[in-house]
Amino acid sequence: MAGAQVHMCQIILPAHANHRGELSAGQLLKWIDTTACLAAEQYAGIPCVTASVDDIQFEETARVGQIVSINAKVNRAFTTSMEVGVKVTLQDPLTSIQKLISVAFSTYVAKPTGDNKVNLKQVEILTAQDRLEHTLAAERRKIRLDHDNAFKNLMQECTSVEDMLDRVCNKEEDAVSTDVTHVQSIELVLPPHANHQGNTFGGQIMAWMETVATISASRLCHLPPTLKSVDMFKFRGPSTVGDRLVFNAIVNNTFQERVEIGVRVEAYNCEEWAKGQARHINSAFFIFNAVNKNGELLTFPRVRSTTKDGLRRYHGAIARKRIRLARKYALLEKEDYCIHDSWDQNNQVYIIKSNVAALTALAAKSGWEITSTPGNIKVFTLEERESLSIKVEMQVQVPSELAFSLLSDFTLHGHWDPQCLTCRVLESVTKEDKIYHITSPSENGNKPNDFLVLVSQRKPSEAGDPYIIAARSVALTSVPPSNKDYCRSEIQCAGFLIYSDDNSSLVSYFNQGTPGIMPYFAANVAGLAKSVEKTASRCIQFLELESRKINSISLSNIE
Repeated sequence: MAGAQVHMCQIILPAHANHRGELSAGQLLKWIDTTACLAAEQYAGIPCVTASVDDIQFEETARVGQIVSINAKVNRAFTTSMEVGVKVTLQDPLTSIQKLISVAFSTYVAKPTGDNKVNLKQVEILTAQDRLEHTLAAERRKIRLDHDNAFKNLMQECTSVEDMLDRVCNKEEDAVSTDVTHVQSIELVLPPHANHQGNTFGGQIMAWMETVATISASRLCHLPPTLKSVDMFKFRGPSTVGDRLVFNAIVNNTFQERVEIGVRVEAYNCEEWAKGQARHINSAFFIFNAVNKNGELLTFPRVRSTTKDGLRRYHGAIARKRIRLARKYALLEKEDYCIHDSWDQNNQVYIIKSNVAALTALAAKSGWEITSTPGNIKVFTLEERESLSIKVEMQVQVPSELAFSLLSDFTLHGHWDPQCLTCRVLESVTKEDKIYHITSPSENGNKPNDFLVLVSQRKPSEAGDPYIIAARSVALTSVPPSNKDYCRSEIQCAGFLIYSDDNSSLVSYFNQGTPGIMPYFAANVAGLAKSVEKTASRCIQFLELESRKINSISLSNIE
């Protein structure tokens, strides 16, 4: 049968909004859960409960008087559970302009009555979009199942990666104790809060959690915070009418312009309440930002915790941030991404200048955050609206001029980069600028990728300036992308900056992610792969080995 679809339309009233006239994120979460649950029950034909919710990103803010449209559709069924996709759009009745607020994915479990067993039918695929969502639903399910293992692995890493940052943070005079952000609140579950089965609405629990998380965030920034995303979470157990729900919220960590709030929910029936025996039914993590009176994003202060549990939450926030990045980009649909500047005589100078300028600008951006520090390698990430950039710093015992000479010749990259299968020079534009054709190995049975890359190398113009090796894709009419043997991929902005450090060098590699390579980066960010670190290690070994060879030849000539 086709995936069930349900549509909800709501006019935002003052009762739905906060004191600023903006739609409460908690109210929106309730609407999302209600619409998705109705779609799940329409498909299953029996009652369903919320099992988990994937990451939810909030792109726009709705206000009083505007219209919110929520569409929910069952994407795929898995025996007793199903994934429901939800799309939320905003319409202004005065302008008829529509904007996307959020896209969410929830998992619902069918709950038959009595001892009856359920085996959900597969969703019938009617359109190409149905097929895409059906395929991605299976991938998202794998990510959900792998979440706990990925988190455990990253927690083991974080205790070593962030030790230095912990020490610095706890010594900073302006670091704020997380204790001042702790909020506790209680709610009594009444019939209006529950569904027709007597279980508390998952959306209602999320709304209450958002309220205490907002209060906790405001205690840190002293401004009205704005919810930007909710981390993936699972419902651990049900609560019913008559339960007392206790909510505890606290700041876990800050990341420059964002802060993570953790909320734990415990349930008690009347007997459990008297004995103090709690049922842990849910934990979720909310990401906020805040805007100051000048309309600028606030930079949150560093936080510190003196308790073992506080340090666990601190490290957990770092691990979750890395997993969020991975989930965000790992499933990014590989769109037709093209470099619009065709290489010809009229624009060569412009493309070459923009190549070097783009790399310099990428390196100068603020917000780079360290994700791992294996040995003499440091890996950083920079998350922007639709881009994930990587920076890899390598301390190399090689003079900077030699490192520049070896790295600027891309035909040598195959000695250390496993993603470089073949490389040849197509055109020598100048002594400093060349166009290469690069191929990469096939993965997972897919066709191998190929690249047309302009490489521009520049020596320092002044003392203290770095050596620059900039790379970006170009389009050549003589080598069109349509090829039965390869799939054309693109490099938006990549390259090396090499700084002198006596007889050694600090080599920084940058790559601004495009849809074709984001999944490769994302696996490393989430700790699911170590290919970036391994490639960097091989690069260091190659540079230092070549340096020793050259030194040996020089000594032989002297003798």
